[in-house]
Amino acid sequence: MKEITYEELMLLPKDSYQLIDIRDDELTSGGIIPGAMIVSVSDIEKGETITGIPSEKKLVFYCQVGRQTQEIDETADVLKGRECLSLTKGYVGYVIACVKSDLDKEERRNKAEDSIRKKFHKQLFSPFAKGCKKYRLIEEGDHIAVCISGGKDSMLMAKLFQEIKRHRQVNFDLTFLVMDPGYNKENRALIESNADALGIPITIFESTIFDTVDTIEKSPCYLCARMRRGYLYSKAKELGCNKIALGHHYDDVIETILMGMLYGAQIQTMMPKLHSTNFEGMELIRPMYLVRESDICAWRDYNELHFLQCACHFTDTCSTCHEDGTTASKRLDTKKLIAELKKTNPFVESNIFNSVENVNLDTVIEYKQKGVRHHFLDEY
Repeated sequence: MKEITYEELMLLPKDSYQLIDIRDDELTSGGIIPGAMIVSVSDIEKGETITGIPSEKKLVFYCQVGRQTQEIDETADVLKGRECLSLTKGYVGYVIACVKSDLDKEERRNKAEDSIRKKFHKQLFSPFAKGCKKYRLIEEGDHIAVCISGGKDSMLMAKLFQEIKRHRQVNFDLTFLVMDPGYNKENRALIESNADALGIPITIFESTIFDTVDTIEKSPCYLCARMRRGYLYSKAKELGCNKIALGHHYDDVIETILMGMLYGAQIQTMMPKLHSTNFEGMELIRPMYLVRESDICAWRDYNELHFLQCACHFTDTCSTCHEDGTTASKRLDTKKLIAELKKTNPFVESNIFNSVENVNLDTVIEYKQKGVRHHFLDEY
């Protein structure tokens, strides 16, 4: 299939083509190119949806990085006689093009910071500060490694840390840490560009994680996530940090609780902080614990910021690496389930969250604490 860059596409009349996004639900949930239709590859092969597009329009297909579109069968009956194009570098190419054409750095940074202090203060800074105080995440003399993956969550977390440090209620130091596990040059450039535009002084170090997991067939994302955590702990400790901060938010927490029950047959949660078992004296904290994902997205969109969901170089469908071994599809299914339940119960999200704060051991058959199992018959 002939390729076209996003810059070349913008030179064409808008009514001369139709953008078609063939990515899965998990990836399209993070954003699509304006004006695009979301159509699965199977629907294309069946001829559904495509037939409704005027025949004189070019069909411009895109995936995440431009690989999947090359596999579309142009000889399919529904595509015969039509001009079909593949967007170079896919959605990633679009994001990079947007960043290059963004406002100047100072204007971009000022707008993002001002929106945290004013427009989104209640939605973002207040729950961030509340979580830090409630779970005692920031303490006097801390040196925190703010771990940045390049996505919306970690980038916002970095800005919120800068803002709370500006208040000077607690003396602590920050290092904004980015690990390059083997990103391609475009993805790494995007992370550096966004950090520069937002005024985040990042420290980048490299690892060979992608090369290591590239040959793993079973659960590569699980291994990747575990290795990432270890590398981050190690580098943070080397830099004199005593804590690493990750960008998991409120929605991650409630999804994890529900997924543990549905897929893991256990009741557990994603803790707001925990001690490292392999790196003595180190802690992991999650200061975005009370921040809602919808508010993060609203801040991103208001400031016209463009982030990548995943910079993984060997898959088009990986959006997030989960150390608990759950797949992106299971997490998306759980997210959809919660949204469906919310239609009839507006309190379902807070009820799920609060359920792990209201555990009644008198009504639990069996539970485990520090590796030791306790059964209700032991004290019956």
